[in-house]
Amino acid sequence: MSNITPRDRTLPMLGAVLLAVIVLGPLLPKWALFLLTIAIAKGMVSLGLMLQLRAGLVSFGQALYYCIGGYTAGSLGRFFDISDMLLQMICGASAAAFVALILGFLLARYRGIFYGLLSMALSMILYGLLAKSESLGSTDGINILPSTIFGIRPVQEWVRYVVLVTGCSVAALAAALVQRYLKTPLGQLSPAIKDNEIRVEYMGASARKAIHVKYVIAAALSGIGGALAATAVGHIDPDMAYWTTSGEFIFITILAGTRSVAAPFLGAILFETIRTVAFDISPNTWQMTLGISLLLVIVFLPEGLWSLFSRRKAA
Repeated sequence: MSNITPRDRTLPMLGAVLLAVIVLGPLLPKWALFLLTIAIAKGMVSLGLMLQLRAGLVSFGQALYYCIGGYTAGSLGRFFDISDMLLQMICGASAAAFVALILGFLLARYRGIFYGLLSMALSMILYGLLAKSESLGSTDGINILPSTIFGIRPVQEWVRYVVLVTGCSVAALAAALVQRYLKTPLGQLSPAIKDNEIRVEYMGASARKAIHVKYVIAAALSGIGGALAATAVGHIDPDMAYWTTSGEFIFITILAGTRSVAAPFLGAILFETIRTVAFDISPNTWQMTLGISLLLVIVFLPEGLWSLFSRRKAA
């Protein structure tokens, strides 16, 4: 029996996908570029949810940090005339991580349904505050400045392509860093925390600290996703923090599975494609189509879509 460990091809695959986007992007219609950009933004949030799900935790309020990232990007343009896309994503991630660092001291104490409901309650508090804030547009939200990259504003015909390539580049870097984190001792604690937290404590590791770190990382990823979505749409509103938005992220994470850092992006692209096609065919019943899709995945692929690739590799 061979002792050679199979080589992880996740990072080369992400690089190949990024190269394909750069090369084939100009050939895609604008609606496809927009759909892919939103999918990448939601995939970033789902990547953070994947970290929590690996530890047996489900956050029903991840939209809190998605909204913080979006409103940070919008506020930079509205109040400080800063429209650089990369700077907006960095600031969005920093703001979300800072809030998560504080709230994490509370949330890291809870498990199960209490963790999920408390996170959702915090998200709805932000929704209520934004809905009452007239300076931030109340329920109508606000428009944000057109994006620039390193101070350069692309011509109108290339804006969507530049935003997509920039978003994919940041997502590939984030996925590589998360992949690296999962191989660290702290990252490898996730399955142990999910199976038996008491044994983790007996081994001398702190489950609460590990969960707190995962929560902050997930928030930073969500902040990047929110800033990217705000840049792509050009508008932000309180619905970014609403509980149904968090439900979409959970849907994507369950649909994709937790076996690879690439899985959330695959799930997000499939989710956006199904929703777009279903809404075009039947605007009044598209939610049913999404529900049936998730039900089929749960029944036939309980470990998510990525298990198809894992089975093929095992075979």
